[in-house]
Amino acid sequence: MRRRPPLTLAVPALFGVAFLLTPLLGIVADAPWSGLGERLTDPAVTEALRLSLLVSGWALVISLAFGVPLAWLLARTDFRGKTLVRSLVLLPMVLPPTVAGVALLQGLGRRGLLGGPLESLGVRLPFSTAGAVVAAVFVSMPFLVISLEGALSGLEPHYEEAAATMGAGPLTTLRLVTLPMVGPALAAGAALCWARALGEFGATITFAGNLPGATQTLPLKVYLLLQDDPAGATAVSLVLLAVAAAVLIALRGRWLAPGGASPG
Repeated sequence: MRRRPPLTLAVPALFGVAFLLTPLLGIVADAPWSGLGERLTDPAVTEALRLSLLVSGWALVISLAFGVPLAWLLARTDFRGKTLVRSLVLLPMVLPPTVAGVALLQGLGRRGLLGGPLESLGVRLPFSTAGAVVAAVFVSMPFLVISLEGALSGLEPHYEEAAATMGAGPLTTLRLVTLPMVGPALAAGAALCWARALGEFGATITFAGNLPGATQTLPLKVYLLLQDDPAGATAVSLVLLAVAAAVLIALRGRWLAPGGASPG
């Protein structure tokens, strides 16, 4: 039932909304609208945009390849250490971005835990485009896993059981029965994962560096523009803000609702 909120809750809630809205309105108000097209078509900006789309696209593909099975495992099976695995999935979401970058260096860098084996295979992730993709996957895949796990947990298993009785294997059941039924949650998780990868900054600059044409994505370009061209930084920030807002408006809260359905 809908009712008027008590004043003691409505007032601080409105202050909270104003606090969140003011910085975003600041970007819109200070954007150089007259020269926006010229700034956004600057070769350095378009190169950063191209790289951002490349990195976030590959990050989404890799996250789907690993995140969908991981979400299914967490939602559909019980095993020893499940709580630990779920905690590991959530950890990148709460780690400081620079700490995530340091962790990647210590794990996958030249002197990291897997640095030697990777070097022997000719793979060098730090300060490369591949390293930027790895950083984006590390921080964005949890959004996909959490969204999909919640939907899978709320899905009745008798549909999958019926498919199994008709001879469908686990992969066939997952592809033809399970994933179509949680399609909205999968789409929502994928969109959040992609948006998070597109906006990744801290882990990328720590692990992959800020190399134009190789690892300098749009967020890193904003960081550089702030030093010499604040108006340009605001213009590029406006693009990222618009993309993020478009994703959230399109989802309309689906990542919070059971089974991926909109609560409204």
